[in-house]
Formats: sequence, C-alpha cells, structure tokens
Amino acid sequence: MDDSSSSRTIRPVPASLKATVWQHFGFYEVDGKLDKTYAVCKLCKCQVKMFGNTTNMRSHIARYHSELGKKLTVVPAATQKTIEQAVAQLPPNSDRAKRITKSIAKFIALDLRPYSVVENKGFREMAHTMEPKYKLPCRRYFTDTAIPTLYAETKTKVLDTLLEASRVAITCDAWTSLATVSYVTVTAHFINDDWQLVSVVLQTRAMYESHTGAHVADLLKRVAEEWHLKDKDLVLVTDNASNMVVAAQLGGFLHVRCYAHTLNLACQRALKLPAVAKLLARIRRIVTFFHRSTVGAHQLEEKQKLLGLPCHKLITDVSTRWNSAYEMVDRFLEQQAAVCAALLSPQVRKGEADLCTLTESDVSNAEDVVKALKAMKDATTLISQESSPTVCLIAPLQAQLCQETVGNIAQSSITREIKQAINTDLSKRYTSDLERRTLHSASALDPRFKGLPFLSEEEIEETFGSVVAEAASLEQQVRVEDEESQHNTEDNHTTEEQNQTPPPPKRQATSSLLENLLGNTFAGATAAQQPISAYAKAKEEVCMFRGAPPIPLSEDPLSWWRKNEVMYPLLSKLGKRYFCIPATSVSAERVFSTAGDIVTAQRSTLTPEHVDQLLFLHKNLHIP
Repeated sequence: MDDSSSSRTIRPVPASLKATVWQHFGFYEVDGKLDKTYAVCKLCKCQVKMFGNTTNMRSHIARYHSELGKKLTVVPAATQKTIEQAVAQLPPNSDRAKRITKSIAKFIALDLRPYSVVENKGFREMAHTMEPKYKLPCRRYFTDTAIPTLYAETKTKVLDTLLEASRVAITCDAWTSLATVSYVTVTAHFINDDWQLVSVVLQTRAMYESHTGAHVADLLKRVAEEWHLKDKDLVLVTDNASNMVVAAQLGGFLHVRCYAHTLNLACQRALKLPAVAKLLARIRRIVTFFHRSTVGAHQLEEKQKLLGLPCHKLITDVSTRWNSAYEMVDRFLEQQAAVCAALLSPQVRKGEADLCTLTESDVSNAEDVVKALKAMKDATTLISQESSPTVCLIAPLQAQLCQETVGNIAQSSITREIKQAINTDLSKRYTSDLERRTLHSASALDPRFKGLPFLSEEEIEETFGSVVAEAASLEQQVRVEDEESQHNTEDNHTTEEQNQTPPPPKRQATSSLLENLLGNTFAGATAAQQPISAYAKAKEEVCMFRGAPPIPLSEDPLSWWRKNEVMYPLLSKLGKRYFCIPATSVSAERVFSTAGDIVTAQRSTLTPEHVDQLLFLHKNLHIP
C-alpha cells in the first residue's frame, strides 16, 4: 500500500451497486473518474482486485475484519417485493378477489356511494385491513367493468322473473336532475306464481325530446320491446297529465290514472280557498322564522322540554305536495303551546317585534282544516303501499271520500268549503265506462270488497257479469292455445311415425271386470259427463265466490287467493291480471328521491348510462 494512497479520498460506490458489502468499500478517483480496477476498504485502506463480483471483498472482510462479517445483512431494495410478498398477493382472476370486487360494486350501488370511494384513503385502508392480500382496483375499473357487469347479471334476473308474469303493469314519470337532464323512469309490477306482488325498476333513461304524447308512446314501446313485454297485455299507470293520456291511447295501453295524483289535485283545490290560503300563510311565516333563526329554534327547544312536549322540529310545506301543508299545520298544532311560549320570550320578542301568534279563531280554523283533510291523508298513505294490491282500493275509497265530503250545515264554514271543493273535484274523476269497469272488476275480485256496497244492485250484477265474461274469455283462449299446441305435437308425432318403421300390433286388452259387472248400471252417468263450456264454468266459480263470506279488511287478499287458487282456477288467473296494477305511480316517483342521492352537485357529470345502471341496481339487487 503506497503512502500516497493513504491520503487520497475514498469515493462512495455508485447507487447501482446494492450488495451490503459495498457499505465498507469505495473507489479512488483518477482523472475525475472512479477507478473500478480496485475496491478500497474504508477501514484499512487496502485495495482489493475487482473481477466483476463481490467475492474478494467478502473474503477480505471475513479475513481481516471478522467482527463485521456477522453484521452483514441482506436488505432488499425498497421497490422489490420479497418472495413471500409476491406469492401472498391475490391474483385478480382468483375467485376470492372476484367476490371481493363484486361485493364492493354492490356496496357502491346499494349505499349510493360515488365511484371515487375506492380512491379514498380511509376506504383503501379498511379494505387492506380486511384482506391484506387483495389489491383494490382503480375507480375506472368499477365505472367501466364491475358495475356494468353487475348490471348485466341483474338485468338477466329481472327478465327471468318477468317471464312468469301473466300480466305486467308499468308506471312512468319524468324528472329533471341537477345537471338539467330530463329523465323518464319506468317501473314494472306483476304477481308471481307464489302470489307475491313484485315491483322492479326497469330503466331510467334520458329523454332529450319534448315530452309530447307521441314521444312518450315511442319510449314505452321501446321499453316493451327491450324487456319482452309485448305479450303481457300492458297496463299503464301515470298521473293525469294530458301527454300521458295521449301516450296511452297511441300505445294501445289500458290506462289507469294515479289515484294519489287525483287526491293531490282535489286537495290543492281546497288549499287554494281564500280562507285556507290566508291561514296557511300565517302558519308558514311562523314556521319559516323558527327554521332561519338559531335563537328562535333554541328557545322553541327549551320550551318543548319545559312543557314536556316531544322535541320535534316544525315542518315547512312544499307547493307540489298537498300533504306537506297538512303535516305543517298538524305539527304546528302539536307544538302550539311551545311555539307561543317561544315567541313571547324576551330573546325572540326583541328581534321579531312584528311576529305574533295566531288568534283563537285561527287555531280553531287550523284544527278544522286538519280534521277535514284527515281522510284524504289516510287514503294517500294507504294507496301508496307497494307490498299489497292497491287498484282494488280505488273504487271503494272514491265512493267513501265522495260521501264524506258532502257538506253538513252543522260544520264550520271553512270545513264546508274544503269538503265542497274536494267533492267537486273528485266527482269528475274516473267517469269513463272503461275506467269504471276496470276499477269495479278489481274490487269485485278482492275478497274484502266483493260485496260492492258502494254500487247499486244493477251495477253489482253488471260488474260480476263483466267478470264472468272476462274469465270465460281467458279460459277459451287457454283452450284454443292448448288445442293448437296439441295439434302441433300430433303433427310432429305423425311426421316422426311416417319416417319410422311401424311397431308390431299390440294384443287387445281384456275387458275390465268392473265394466262387466257395473257397466250397464253406470253407463248413463258416464255418458252424461259432458265438458262444461268456459262461460258456464266461469259463472259457476263466480256464484261460489260470491256465496263465500268476505274476509276482514285487515287480511291480505293475496294470501287468501294463494290458499283458494285451486278452488277458483279461472278467477285466480283473472285476479293476477288485476292485482298487479298499482293505484299510483308513486313507485316511479320514489326513484326521484333516490336519484337525488346519486346525481348530486358533486356528481353532476355522471353520464345517463351510469345513472340508469346505479338506480337499476339500487332497486333490483334484492331479486334472488
């Protein structure tokens, strides 16, 4: 070792040399470049010949610096995975990885989560904690692959369930998103083989044309074609808008007007009465104050606790929903004592000197408004159910509400005005022969309402006569289809027999001993058993059905028909055709609130295709 070399500076090795032994060696610099002929030990300045590997350096450390040899450890590169890590990674195509990915896709659809949730730090950490071997795909994968695949699978299930339906009713309504895109949502309803009412969302598609009756009819025809509903004798349930009436006519659909919309129109007419509108304006002003004033809201809560009232917030009304006005007045009356105490408190009175409580006359009128509209509120809630048939409720409810809204001189003036306005509007609804016949037949097939006490004797007989004729027509149609099917089968057998060698003749069977003994006695009875006509069979079932006692109003008519389907085979088929019809288009409107959670201000750029997929999956993923 030269003395001159002991004063030279040892330069660190390049980053490309990653063996642990290089932490004890370096190179000298010659003419501004590293001399890689010899490696220089940093401890003893000894030069070790280089041959392209680290053998000489490790031998030097082991021979002259043995205390360091034990400390040499293998440190893998930061970006390089160990063998254990590489083997432990779940392959993306493995069954477990696929199940986890599908579960995350369901989570996004069912809980209305944005696609970007898979990029959030908290979600990724949670997924890693539950399965460290699983590699979470990016957001684009869920947008373009996972959700569309889940949509295709669920759509196949929906199509399979629709195949078993004898008749399908669809509801249709339009709405506008925050991104100012007009959508039309279509839902389907039918009775399955187990007498369960099934409701599914078919589609939510953007509609860029004007919502004329012709355009809506074209859209509904495309729906029937895409979902294989052309042979399901479709029934269309919509609001009372004129374009929907035209669409039903152009599409050739049986049209049932939404009864919730009918009740809304009648109640809106009553709420526009001068006395009622003035009262609502006063209550609305007080309610609005407690919604915008933090001091007022705090004082109201304190007074509620002091008076032992439930700590409920006051409700503001919405112009498009009449029952929100009812709920606003009802909640106000419930919290009236707390409201008055809060308004009279110094903290509120100081800032709102012109805000006064209602007079006794106003409170009395508010109570009359609630009482007058109570039946309408209950009827709206009742027919908005989706788990039980509701079309059979329209006729008895319509008759009952028209009867209850007849004015009584003993009632207050505001009550008489409200009832008169409602009665005038309801009386002009469902007046066509087709609508009345449809609604009366539906009620006649319901074992709760088959007595039809809201109709005259002549109308009752006419209704059941229509039921007999329709049931007989169904039976005749089934018989014709069976004969055609049998004829086709026989033709196929004949063709096959002609192409095959005829079998050997069978030996003639010996006459039955029973025929020999009793044949003469019972020959007449056997000959008398002639096939009954479809009309006679339907009439017999109707007579037997009418003679059976009605079931209580609290019982489920579908459960009754499930138990008695064998006893009334014709009427049960007819019942499925009517009970699938919803009384309202509320099911389509409920999608709007769900859509509001999907098409938010932060997600306004969602494409119509993604909106359709997410809404479809959110409503239909429960289908087995």
